[in-house]
Amino acid sequence: MYSIPVLSFFSGGGFLDLGFEMAGFDIVWANEVHEAYADMYQTGISSWRQATRHDKAGLIPFVNKASIDQLNKSLICGEAFGTVIPDFFGMVGGPPCQDFTASGKNQGHTGDRGQWTQVYINLICELSPSFFLMENVPGLYRKKHRHYFDTIVHQLNTSIPGYLTSSVILNSLDLGVPQDRERLFLVGFRKDFIPNQAIVTSLLRDEQGWFPWPEPKFPNVKALDWPQTNPFGSKDIHVPKNIPLELTIHNHVQDEIDQLPNGQEVFKPYSEKFQLIAEGDVSGKSFKRLHRYRYSPTVWYGNNEVHLHPWKPRRLSVREALRIQTVPDEYVLPQEHTLTDKFRIISNGVPTLMAQQIAISILRYIQQQNIIEVPIQYSAVPV
Repeated sequence: MYSIPVLSFFSGGGFLDLGFEMAGFDIVWANEVHEAYADMYQTGISSWRQATRHDKAGLIPFVNKASIDQLNKSLICGEAFGTVIPDFFGMVGGPPCQDFTASGKNQGHTGDRGQWTQVYINLICELSPSFFLMENVPGLYRKKHRHYFDTIVHQLNTSIPGYLTSSVILNSLDLGVPQDRERLFLVGFRKDFIPNQAIVTSLLRDEQGWFPWPEPKFPNVKALDWPQTNPFGSKDIHVPKNIPLELTIHNHVQDEIDQLPNGQEVFKPYSEKFQLIAEGDVSGKSFKRLHRYRYSPTVWYGNNEVHLHPWKPRRLSVREALRIQTVPDEYVLPQEHTLTDKFRIISNGVPTLMAQQIAISILRYIQQQNIIEVPIQYSAVPV
């Protein structure tokens, strides 16, 4: 069975990569400069493969740990493919996003972190993959940084052989993830891989409508009558009507989860606030307590500020946080790394269910346009 090889950059914990593998792609090479993250990537992906992918069980993914600005086409392709570069392969990555957010330094592409977006775009043009995906925060697309975004799209469009591109801002909540998390995605296909070049010419006039981005499973879901707050420790909280229970935290933080791998890894509670904050009170900058029958705010655990468990006087465990990011339980992080590093890679990751649906959209486009012949591998579309 033919599987499309993919190169991964800024890989972190590999949640984006995991979604692509679940859709049928094959991550053959990854790059992560942070030593602890690279080790957690290898352990997590390997444990998932061992449990679910018999064709790759026991195969530890190769992770290059060099800074991305030290990489070039010869080095990357040599490590990933050996002497023969495949005719069709992809690139995926989410460059650091803090410089494109108001909560960060907001210095854009000139900032210490924002500069890596340009490095990634330059590598796409150098490597000329058959397709690519870039993930970032919506701030890169909006207002202050929109001109720079348009500049990199123009660079991709006019490079040789050039890319047909499409961008979208998606909320993971709309796609079935129990988390309110907006992300910008930019996809591109090499123009010379599109069989009908007349279509390419017409699409260049309106590039946004050609790619089949995932359709929301729960459109306008925030407008539903979600519960607000309840006193901490309440025993008589009734299950609300007319809300999708699969988007609530309840099923992801049950007591038996403590017995799963990473299920007992949690910061020790010290403050009396763990006993005082109401269930569902996420109004403060810190000590946000989730509601069991509501979705989570964006998983962003800076300075160890992990969300509070709905009915227990503690923060979420590593496994509970992974579940809110829709990472399968078969993905296991190694014990020896710090909780701080674990929660950071959890915060930085793309929800796996979201990544899987985007990967399926890419695979569908490849098949529908007869770009290459690959078997249909997405019969079990995630719900």
